[in-house]
Amino acid sequence: MTRTVDTLRELEARVRDLEGTAQRTGQNLDAAIVPLRAEVERLKAEQAREPLSRWDRVGLARAPGRPTALDYVERLCTEFTELHGDRRYGDDPALIGGPARWQGVPVMLLLQQKGRDTKSKIKRRFGSANPEGYRKAVRLMDLADKFGLPVVALVDTQGAYPGLEAEERGQGWAIAESIRRMLNLRVPVVNVVIGEGGSGGALAIGVGNRVLIQENAWYSVISPEGAASIIWKDASKAPLAAEALKLTAPDLLELGIVEEVIPEPAGGAHGNADAAAQAVGEAVSRHLRELMGQSPEELKQSRAARFRRLGAYTEQG
Repeated sequence: MTRTVDTLRELEARVRDLEGTAQRTGQNLDAAIVPLRAEVERLKAEQAREPLSRWDRVGLARAPGRPTALDYVERLCTEFTELHGDRRYGDDPALIGGPARWQGVPVMLLLQQKGRDTKSKIKRRFGSANPEGYRKAVRLMDLADKFGLPVVALVDTQGAYPGLEAEERGQGWAIAESIRRMLNLRVPVVNVVIGEGGSGGALAIGVGNRVLIQENAWYSVISPEGAASIIWKDASKAPLAAEALKLTAPDLLELGIVEEVIPEPAGGAHGNADAAAQAVGEAVSRHLRELMGQSPEELKQSRAARFRRLGAYTEQG
């Protein structure tokens, strides 16, 4: 099945390239595009008939053209005002946010933004935030608490930025502060893993009353490549690591780590961003409505209790 997923991703990328060329040049490239589209539809139908491996789902979470956080904001929100800076060091384009209306409901958005093309992906470091990104998130959480705004956080990162400069500026401390602040919020918090959810970089804005995940997203303490490098000293064994980590949406629902799996269009969210956004919007709005009836103290206590229940352990006498 992995070969089908890889081939489908390559063909979809080729179709997008040809469509872009046709739009820029005015050429009629239907003779090349139409057969490729037909093959894409055939492979999608084949994919729908066969079960996806965990590594297949990791591939879909990384598929070119998969909607980013801002793609969902553009489709689901109005009046979004991005706020910049952590008031200590600078601004971080990998983790952005600000007040908005989510399908009409006033909220505070926290967004891990990977970028849409090569230039923006480099600028945003593929969604991997520096400490100032997490400190900015804390500043926005403070504002949410002050003005009684529910928090909606869209998670999409392989992890916090691992560079030397990030460590020098207190990366681990910034992540811990963000986690602590989110635990103590007195407003509803709904998180959605929309692509990749890696390690503390994802958890830093992932401490919600409800944690949702899209059907082909993944969420784990480490990426498959990182786990393979540690266990087997070989990143090429990432598919084996993905199976062992149980990091896919169905796994996480079974383990009680997420409250809901949000379905994606056939072939993945990158195939129909509008339909994917509609499903995300409906799920988030429903959970917000349920949470907004709780008192600030109930929200805080239930969020803490939710995370204390996760995991399993035994006590040695």
